[in-house]
Amino acid sequence: MIRNVLTIAGSDPSGGAGVQADLKAFAANGVYGLAAITALTAQNTQGVSGVELIAPSFVKAQIAAVFADVRIDAVKVGMIATSEIAVAVAQALSNHQDIPIVLDPVMVAKGGAPLLQDDAMEALRVSLLPLATVLTPNLPEAARLLNRREAATRDAMAAHARDLSDLGPNVTLVKGGHLNGDQSPDVLWDGIHLHWFEAARMQTRNTHGTGCSLSSAIAAQLAKGLVPSAAVAAAKQYISGAIAAADLLTVGRGNGPVHHFYSLWKEKT
Repeated sequence: MIRNVLTIAGSDPSGGAGVQADLKAFAANGVYGLAAITALTAQNTQGVSGVELIAPSFVKAQIAAVFADVRIDAVKVGMIATSEIAVAVAQALSNHQDIPIVLDPVMVAKGGAPLLQDDAMEALRVSLLPLATVLTPNLPEAARLLNRREAATRDAMAAHARDLSDLGPNVTLVKGGHLNGDQSPDVLWDGIHLHWFEAARMQTRNTHGTGCSLSSAIAAQLAKGLVPSAAVAAAKQYISGAIAAADLLTVGRGNGPVHHFYSLWKEKT
């Protein structure tokens, strides 16, 4: 049976991040993707130039319409932008906590543009973190959620993962892409054990949408029945391949997207 996975996130017209990246990652990981839009952005590989928010009631209506008709096997939540949208999403998902929910707390675009209003942080903590099966912050996002200094060591990453899980998520994956050095480790705390996922840092600027794509791949693998540690391992392998092949694409003049379909598209030039 082919699984169905819903993304609740913002739109990226350049196709590298947001729901466009989510749907590509879903397809590449063998599941059928659906999408509820929280915000429209005007952006390309060089940055975000505008954001138009969707009314919270309409975000909620999109989610309700999907659940009323389609069996959903997992949900990925990305850009929520405002406290009102956070609450609307939480209300819409409150009756569906029997399925995996992956929360990627999108706060800043690759080019530095803010994608989460300051007053939305508390709503994110209170309304959405307790619903999450897997929380997937990067180092700056983890620090902001905890009101702490950004982790600069593996020990600090592990501490952040443990403490974030105390806020409600079943499992927390802290991503180490912002660490200095030639390694890009991620750490998963499942409430009992720490799991480290190692990867060498790849020399490419084409990493737009990496976080969106990783969290979507995790949601896809959870929908297919993997436990969180195995789902993260499979998703990490997928995203590493997508980053390694990113330079095969020629999309834009800034931070280009990862190659979501590197294992499916055979043409190399």
